[in-house]
Amino acid sequence: MTTRPMHRPALSAALATALAAGLAVGGGATATAGASAAPVDGASGIGDPYWPLDGNGGIDVTSYEIRNRYAFASKGLSGRTRVELTATSDLRSFSLDFLLDVSKVTVDGARADFTKSDGDHELRITPAAPLAAGTDHAVAVTYADYPADHSYAGEFNWLANRREVVTMNEPHMAPWWFPANDHPLDKAKVDVRIRVPNGREVISNGELKGRRVGKHSTQWHWRADEPMVPYLAFFAAGDFAIEKGKHRGVPWLVAVSEDLAERDQAASMRLMKKTPAVVAGLEKDLGDYPFSVVGGLTTGLAPGFALENQTRPTYPAVGGSDTSLVVHELAHQWFGDDIAVEQWSDIWLNEGFATFMEWRWAEKHGGRSADAVLRSYYANVDASSAFWKVAVDDPGAAKVFDGAVYGRGAMALQALRNRVGDEAFWRVVRTWIREQRGGNGSTAEFEEVAARVSGQDLGSFFGTWLRTLAKPAATATNGLG
Repeated sequence: MTTRPMHRPALSAALATALAAGLAVGGGATATAGASAAPVDGASGIGDPYWPLDGNGGIDVTSYEIRNRYAFASKGLSGRTRVELTATSDLRSFSLDFLLDVSKVTVDGARADFTKSDGDHELRITPAAPLAAGTDHAVAVTYADYPADHSYAGEFNWLANRREVVTMNEPHMAPWWFPANDHPLDKAKVDVRIRVPNGREVISNGELKGRRVGKHSTQWHWRADEPMVPYLAFFAAGDFAIEKGKHRGVPWLVAVSEDLAERDQAASMRLMKKTPAVVAGLEKDLGDYPFSVVGGLTTGLAPGFALENQTRPTYPAVGGSDTSLVVHELAHQWFGDDIAVEQWSDIWLNEGFATFMEWRWAEKHGGRSADAVLRSYYANVDASSAFWKVAVDDPGAAKVFDGAVYGRGAMALQALRNRVGDEAFWRVVRTWIREQRGGNGSTAEFEEVAARVSGQDLGSFFGTWLRTLAKPAATATNGLG
């Protein structure tokens, strides 16, 4: 995510623990695969301390098939989502994260009982028979509601007017439009079909697979080839100008809202069409782009931020020259999308890297060097500033998108580059991408990779930059000599 003033490889340790344990409701013991114990109620959270109700215990989702209809005038959404999942413990019941009003749930075609929690975020499902650990199941949820009426964790995330809607937000968005295991630890494939009145367009992740035109409405079908974190799934519906092509073998598709003024439309399309060239530039440092398609969308709404939706980031209208914003969101395709965080406390691995790649882009395209940006930050932020009072590797839920997570995170990376040398630094980055590809990454894992690849003891370095609530000393050890 970028806020601007308007100008599966091997399971991670955390996921393996969560899936194996089942995480019983109330923190009690649960059955693991092969254990002879009574089925349990899967936990209402996957175990992330920032948002304890995010994700759910005892299940591992494989895919979402989302079939929704959207009404612009009423802002009503209705539909049915099929969730394919594996039970990771013997389950009497389990939860999905969802905010909308549900009328029916089936498990493997049979009606299932269901309830919603007091907070209206947990959809608790009790199948006709318990689910055995290791077995696969299809869960279908039918619903209809007004997403704008709902909130979670203090967030009112439905972004729409009577002409356009776009589902973009972080760390939560999925529960406003489809039931999900809503945590970065559980990636799944996403297939999206959205029906809207004839003459309107729908844009989503991945590739457009087709349209079914009826008498009054059209169903748009999008599918992404690679699994994704639930908040990175999106759709936008409205009136859009669309352009597409192929660059170095990668298909691209960009869209711009026709609800913008004509001049803003033209500027936004110029910016969106930089997408394939930016990807090609990033590949020179980071290696092959991790997905099969790429693109971008500029909304006519005013979200106040851009978001790195997988394969197709969404942007506010910021003019045609803000290339750094596109760089940031496309860098997230490696850092945040392909390699997702293990817990939300690891968010600097997303935002610090994306911000650093903005600095790197400027360095390679006639701007200041990344080292010059680091030293400017350092010189101009006083030691008493709150900027130095945030633990970058664990900022807390209230400061998960604090400026220090972005700025000090990027500073830490350039300081690391200074400390270990340019060649070793890029070997660290490439090794991190290769070893974590398609999975999740933690701060501890990144620190281990950096030390192993560079051959240096970096414990005090990372402690100073990520955990010490004070301005680092300007020493060579800290990458500032």
